[in-house]
Amino acid sequence: MLIVLNVLARVQGGRFVRPIAMTLMKVPFLKRWLQRASKANLERKNPELASAIAKLERSGVQHDPQRAQAAMSRLSAAERRAWLEAAGDEGAIPEPMNRQQRRQAAKLKKRR
Repeated sequence: MLIVLNVLARVQGGRFVRPIAMTLMKVPFLKRWLQRASKANLERKNPELASAIAKLERSGVQHDPQRAQAAMSRLSAAERRAWLEAAGDEGAIPEPMNRQQRRQAAKLKKRR
């Protein structure tokens, strides 16, 4: 099973593994196992991003953009840069809510 998943992960950037993984995530013990494996892989590949994600998860920013902005201010520069790159790749950068937040986002983009 692992060999098949590994081969599928290498084909077209993992396009065929995603639906299989989402199905496996419905089983509780497999979900924990896959999350741990994913987190360990991320820590090996990009430790700044892993640290940023851990801090953002602790802050509970999934559904509240104001909390997300407050949590972003607590990230280090390297963590913020890594998160913005990853969010930009995924298209998950939240829309700024007002003029001040738009200006802050523009400043962050200029720094990169």
